[in-house]
Amino acid sequence: MKSKDMNRKKPVILKNDFFKKLMDNMQIGVIVSDHEGYIIYMNETYAKFLGFDKRPQIGKHASKIGVSSRLHIVAKTEKPEINFPHKLKEKAFLVHRMPIKENGKLIAVLGLVLFDSANTASKLAEQVSFLESKIQVYENELASLHSVRYTFESMVGISNAFMSAKSEAIRASMNNFPVLITGESGTGKELFAQAIHYASSRRPYSLVRVNCAAIPRDLYESEFFGYEKGSFTGANPKGKPGKFELADHGTIFLDEVGDLSMEMQPKLLRVLEEKEFERVGGTSLIKSDFRLIAASNQNLEEKMTNRQFRRDLYYRLNVIPLYIPPLRERKEDIVPLARHFLKKIVQEAGFRDIKIDRKAEEILKNYEWPGNTRELLNVIERTVLDLKSETLFVCDLPLYLYRGKEKYFNTDRPSLKNLQLKAEKEAIRHALESTKYNKSKAAALLGINRTLLYKKIKKHNLTLNPASISA
Repeated sequence: MKSKDMNRKKPVILKNDFFKKLMDNMQIGVIVSDHEGYIIYMNETYAKFLGFDKRPQIGKHASKIGVSSRLHIVAKTEKPEINFPHKLKEKAFLVHRMPIKENGKLIAVLGLVLFDSANTASKLAEQVSFLESKIQVYENELASLHSVRYTFESMVGISNAFMSAKSEAIRASMNNFPVLITGESGTGKELFAQAIHYASSRRPYSLVRVNCAAIPRDLYESEFFGYEKGSFTGANPKGKPGKFELADHGTIFLDEVGDLSMEMQPKLLRVLEEKEFERVGGTSLIKSDFRLIAASNQNLEEKMTNRQFRRDLYYRLNVIPLYIPPLRERKEDIVPLARHFLKKIVQEAGFRDIKIDRKAEEILKNYEWPGNTRELLNVIERTVLDLKSETLFVCDLPLYLYRGKEKYFNTDRPSLKNLQLKAEKEAIRHALESTKYNKSKAAALLGINRTLLYKKIKKHNLTLNPASISA
């Protein structure tokens, strides 16, 4: 009985030009050099893409064919280059360059260009541009995570008003409805936005933050929706994805949403309702599954009355309203916050533990804090920099916090000299800040000459603003 192998048909003997036809009709570029980097083969697909006749290229060194080839480099190093990015005529593509060996000796280098046409290369370039933008967002997120990342566990406050707002925020993190956070500047609206995102199911994805007040009006659309290459003068030649596109599966936080122009508001409304948009200069719809959190320190209801904010947009944003009370309405939180900031500053700076004197705590608690928690943090930072002991006393605090409250002068370190020095230092600091660190104007404001001002700045070890120092 004959075996199955004996019943098989013998293979067809292929003609010599079969492999040539096969290679020339492959929809990938193929180029081969010898062991010294001289071109010995190039298929038609690669030649057509480059736009030249392949015959004159045969026999040339890879460095001389005008396409920045690296075949000769791989021939020298004998190290393969897999998925190596390459750019030619503003088109991006990937290349494999592989050393071919026989009996352990290099005999050739094979190059493969991994696309079927210039159109595919163009699409690849667009994808690379989008990924670059995504990487930038992730890098910003990682930087944020390594510096400040707010969660509900990291929030500090014991007042009923604060605990109520925190409870509302925790409930908001359990769904995907839009949230509108309102409150005065410095109350911690972004803190709540971050905490909601990191407690939600969207935590693994990006939190894309946008300050609406910082974007020029003529750039709103390109920033929010992105743009295609060549859309306008000065645009990135690769195009750029917008904030809503980058927030896909994640959260977009629109801070200062009350500053949006009336022209931009209906466009934002449409995106919130449809979850789709077009890039500037584009024709195809882009869908994005994002969760929106907006914040404003303005009275949006008043702006609606004055026809400065659309009612339909307000109701679309205000599905879950979250109000953060100012610090003066939750005085129980002031001292715990001050201690929290002090502990954090001490740890970051490597200082020894610093305590706050009871009378100093009373001063902090009784001040109105128009700048809210942001102002409180600024005061603690400034005070620690000038502190000479391990306890923060009343006389270490800025004078404006207790001006007119003479009963607090009887601190553990009372002295007329200390109070005079403190007042002088605060006056100089105020003069410098109000004149944008122009020392001539500051000296005139204080009624002294510049030479004396320099001496007093040095005496009090005042830090000058390096970005705006002027004579």
